[in-house]
Amino acid sequence: MRNLHLLLAVTGLAFSVLAQAQPYPAKPVKIITSFLPGSSIDVTARTIAQKLSDTWRQTVTVENRPGGGGTGSVGADFVAKSPADGYTWLLAPNSVMIIGPHLVKAPFDVFKDFTPVGQVAIIPFFLVVIPSVPAKTVAELVAYAKANPRKLNYASMGNGSPHHLGSELIKRSSGIDMVHVPYKGASQAITDLLGNRVQVFVGAASSLLPYIRDGKLKLLASAGDKRLPAFPDVPTVAETLPGVVVDAWLGVFMPTGVAKEIISKVNADISSALNTPEMKASLTGQGIEVATSSPEALATTMRNDYARWGRLIQEAGIKAD
Repeated sequence: MRNLHLLLAVTGLAFSVLAQAQPYPAKPVKIITSFLPGSSIDVTARTIAQKLSDTWRQTVTVENRPGGGGTGSVGADFVAKSPADGYTWLLAPNSVMIIGPHLVKAPFDVFKDFTPVGQVAIIPFFLVVIPSVPAKTVAELVAYAKANPRKLNYASMGNGSPHHLGSELIKRSSGIDMVHVPYKGASQAITDLLGNRVQVFVGAASSLLPYIRDGKLKLLASAGDKRLPAFPDVPTVAETLPGVVVDAWLGVFMPTGVAKEIISKVNADISSALNTPEMKASLTGQGIEVATSSPEALATTMRNDYARWGRLIQEAGIKAD
């Protein structure tokens, strides 16, 4: 009997060690987003999920958990409080991880409760005006606005949104005075832009391109730190107003405590999945630029952006809706 018990114990230990030694991922993975299906964030998440499902021969699904008063805190909080086993991820933009915590008290600490896996993409922003505004460049827009203080209205997706902060940064860097008109979403803002009720907008390229191509909006500049490969002739705002950079980066995060080996594997496999000519072309066509980075690089970007946007929010007295 003693030998039988010993055999069972050894067998049980062997099975336990074998289970622990199973290569990651050994079960389905879930990617959480704080945005509705069809958004650029959702598209990126589903692209990654499909590619990794094919590579790993393991199910990777996307779960949309919107909510949090526009800050995306519901989905982020769910991941922060999930087991640190590497099977629940968050795909989130800087508006959730960096800007939101400056505007409302989040139920998590972005620097203590998450482990950065890596940046995966950027959603480029454009600076556009309606055709009646007599400006074809950023410099001409600044000159017109200075000659006509408070005559121009600029739209945003709401107080504290990247659209708001981008336009506020342009205002403060150039010394112009425009009137902020907040909306509850990009579609409402663009509708009023096309209806000439507002004249200026800094927003996601993906939502503006159809109207730029139809001549309903004038593209003055992209708002990133460098010219976009798909639009090499379009200057950046920073070429006229140094330091004015605004876009939406997307990063993958896991709860604090996930093994470094898992973080490294996921980072490498996502990078391999996205950095192919076919994948880059597919996402670029949807207004999403592949831009992968290491966990350490994303952590540095987070710290720098947290300080940069926090300073602007405080100095401009920006409050959440």
